[in-house]
Amino acid sequence: MLLYATVPGYYAEVERVAYPGLAGRPVIVGGDPRKRGLVQSATPDALQAGVVEGMPMREALERCPKGRALRTDMPRYRNVSSRLRACFRRLTHRVEPAGLEAAFLEPGRPEETAGELAERLRETVREELKLPLRVGLAPAKFLAKIAAEEAGASGILRIEPGEVTSFLAPLPVSRLPGVGAKTAARLAELSVHTVGEVATLDRSVLEEHLGNHGLAILGYAQGRDDAHLRAVPQPRSLSQESTLDSDELDLASIQERIEGLAQRLEAGLLLERLAAKRVTLKVRYADQEQITRSCTLVR
Repeated sequence: MLLYATVPGYYAEVERVAYPGLAGRPVIVGGDPRKRGLVQSATPDALQAGVVEGMPMREALERCPKGRALRTDMPRYRNVSSRLRACFRRLTHRVEPAGLEAAFLEPGRPEETAGELAERLRETVREELKLPLRVGLAPAKFLAKIAAEEAGASGILRIEPGEVTSFLAPLPVSRLPGVGAKTAARLAELSVHTVGEVATLDRSVLEEHLGNHGLAILGYAQGRDDAHLRAVPQPRSLSQESTLDSDELDLASIQERIEGLAQRLEAGLLLERLAAKRVTLKVRYADQEQITRSCTLVR
């Protein structure tokens, strides 16, 4: 069994944690409504009000007048993502990141089942990051991802091998990997609208209309996926960088900047439960000249 763990409405949920006063209020994250900014993320209550990712922020606020609109804050989301991945890696070394908010995973302990890992993932992320996590369990990667999307309030959805066909059949074709608006329109011309209808098509029909892409879609519709989990090893190095605001040589401000970098690196090491063996300082000047100094720590 493979697992897919994700935080739905990631940007918006991170903002809710950052600003506790937003608890219970719809949150919409995106660009500036005055400059035709688009919605990038929204909490479930905003989505229920009719907000759709990708729509203009102004329209989203018209549909959800009680919503709080916030500008995108990528540094914050990347920081929380590092903490989220650290949570994943503490529970299993079999982790393949899938964006800032999600990852594919496999149990790393022989004695632990996929279901037990799913429960621990949700509990750990809820306790440490205050974020809601949905987990899908299935015999294939794309199935695990769809299962997580369908998990709903329960937070966990498991698809057994014998349930794949019945689970996929009623879903719209757009839920399959590789089926965008154009491919869905081509399938509609064949009177095919659901995954179950795709699965019953003859290979020659799909190949005639969609080529090899059609055969790949048929495989997904029949529950086949040859993609394996590609675990990313634990990082062997951590780095931080900063750009000075001016060319003036102010040793006090440089020292303060280096102390800040060191503190952030220390926090990163704690998250990953690692210890540093070697420290390197790299300085790059405006003319691209670079100087490096390193030191091996003695324990």
